Amino acid sequence: MPTITFDGQVAECESGDNLRRVLMEKSLPLYSGVAALIHCRGMRTCGTCAVSVEGEVSPMTKIEHWRLGFPPHKRSKTSANNLRLACQCKVLGDLKLKKLQGMWGSRVLNETDH
Repeated sequence: MPTITFDGQVAECESGDNLRRVLMEKSLPLYSGVAALIHCRGMRTCGTCAVSVEGEVSPMTKIEHWRLGFPPHKRSKTSANNLRLACQCKVLGDLKLKKLQGMWGSRVLNETDH
């Protein structure tokens, strides 16, 4: 069984499980702030379930590539941060996840941000 490490917690799931569903079932903090109330419920349109993924997940879908290609996400940042939409990922192995800053989970803080 793959393990998912996220926000200091570890959860197990079956290989092939949808990442968003696993995080929601385990009550892990997938959404930031108001996004917890206004997300698209996994319909692939809002982009608020973006997480930085380290580990083995399914290849990026066309809709995911499209959604991560425009603001507030940025394709150049996407590859650098391994940003993926949890609603589009199937868990294939052990994962380490990180939620980036901002409502959309796509903002990397740098030295000028406080």
